[in-house]
Amino acid sequence: MQLEAYQIADHNNKLQEAHQRRLSYWTEEVANAEEVIQKLIDFQIAIPSWALGTGGTRFGRFPGGGEPRSLEEKISDVGLLHALNQSSGAISLHIPWDIPKDGDAIKSLAASYGLRFDAMNSNTFQDQPDQPLSYKFGSLQHVDRAVRQQAIEHNIDVIKHGVALGSKSLTVWLSDGSSFPGQLNFRKAFERTLDSLQEIYAALPDDWKVFVEYKAFEPNFYSMTVGDWGSSLLFANKLGPKAYTLVDLGHHLPNANIEQIVSLLLMEGKLGGFHFNDSKYGDDDLTVGSIRPYQLFLIFNELIDGMDSKGMNHATDLGWMIDASHNVKDPLEDLLQSVEAIQLAYAQALLVDRPALEEAREANDVVRAQEILQEAFRTDVRPLVAEARWRTGGALQPLSLFRQLNIRQQLISERGLKTIATGL
Repeated sequence: MQLEAYQIADHNNKLQEAHQRRLSYWTEEVANAEEVIQKLIDFQIAIPSWALGTGGTRFGRFPGGGEPRSLEEKISDVGLLHALNQSSGAISLHIPWDIPKDGDAIKSLAASYGLRFDAMNSNTFQDQPDQPLSYKFGSLQHVDRAVRQQAIEHNIDVIKHGVALGSKSLTVWLSDGSSFPGQLNFRKAFERTLDSLQEIYAALPDDWKVFVEYKAFEPNFYSMTVGDWGSSLLFANKLGPKAYTLVDLGHHLPNANIEQIVSLLLMEGKLGGFHFNDSKYGDDDLTVGSIRPYQLFLIFNELIDGMDSKGMNHATDLGWMIDASHNVKDPLEDLLQSVEAIQLAYAQALLVDRPALEEAREANDVVRAQEILQEAFRTDVRPLVAEARWRTGGALQPLSLFRQLNIRQQLISERGLKTIATGL
C-alpha cells in the first residue's frame, strides 16, 4: 500500500499549532537550531529487508499478519516507513533471502518510493536447500578449500546483485568459530579467512567498500574467528583501503565500552558503519534506545567528535542501518520507534558544547565534563526531530498516524493473516 500526501497533511494540520508552540523555544533561544534540523533532514537510516517480518527465537516464531511475501512487498513496506518519517530512505538486502529477479525493475520500484539500496549482506551462516557443501564447521575459515570457495563465490554473487541495484558496499558477517577447546587452530582459521576475504576484496568495484562485522559469541560459544573489533580491524587493515569495520551494538561482551571502540576506529579511519539495536543481556536485537539510551547518546557524541575532526559528512560517510528483531511487536511500529530513537540521540549529541567539554577535560574538571554531556542528553529534542520530518513531508507523529490509519489491518487485508515474511 502507499500513503497519500493528503493523509499526512491532514494529520499534521491537526498537530501543527501545538508543535509550533513546542518548537518556538528552539527557534527563539537556541542558536544552532536550524543547523541541527538540517542535519536531521540529511540523516537517513537504512532498513534491512529481514526486519520487516516478525522475528523469533529457536523456540518459536509468532507472525503478526500482513507480512511481506516478496521483495517487492518489502520495498513497499520500507516506502511506507519513509513516507511517515522521511528518514528511512534506504533498504539493505540479505542474499539469498531477497534475490532480485530483475535488478532494473527492483531498482525502479525502490526509486518510486524514494529509496536507494544500502549495503548488501551475504549469508554463509546457513545452509541453503540447493547448496552442495555445508557450513556446519565454518565458511571462509573452513578446512576444506571447496567449502571456502563456495562461500567466496556466494559473496562475489552478492556484489554482482548489488552492482545491478546501485549499492556501493558489502557487509560480511561470519558465524565461523568453534564450540569446544581444541576444535580449531586459531591461527590457521584466521589465515584461511583472510585468504578468502582477499579473493572477495579483489572482486569489489573501485567505488565499493567491504564491511567486516564482528561478534563476540553465537552461534559458536568458545571462539569466534572475527570475535571483536580488534580482529575485524586486523582484517580491514590487511585487506586494504576499501575495507572497514562494522559495529553492531549487540555484538559485544556485556558492558563493553562501545563509545571508546567507535572513537578509536574513527581515529584509524576504519569505521565503516553501524547496525543499531539495543540489548539487556547480549545480542538481544531489541528496539534501539529501549534499554540504554544514554549509551546510544554517548556513542553519537564520539561519532560527531571523530567525524568532525576528519571533516566527514555525517549523512554519507558512514553506513547507518537498523538490525533488530521484533518477536512480540509489530515490525513497522518497532522500526518507527528505532528510527526516532537514533534521531533523538543524534540531535542530543549535536547539542553538546564541545569547546566547553574540551576545556573541562583539559582542566581535569570531571564534574563539569559530566554535566555538559548530561545537559545535552536531558534536553527534549523531540520538537527538532518532528520539525525535520514536517519540512520534508513526513508526519509529525509517525507512529500515531500509523495506528490512526490502521495500516497493519490494511496490510492484513491485502496479504492475509497467516503470511510470513520471506527470508528468516
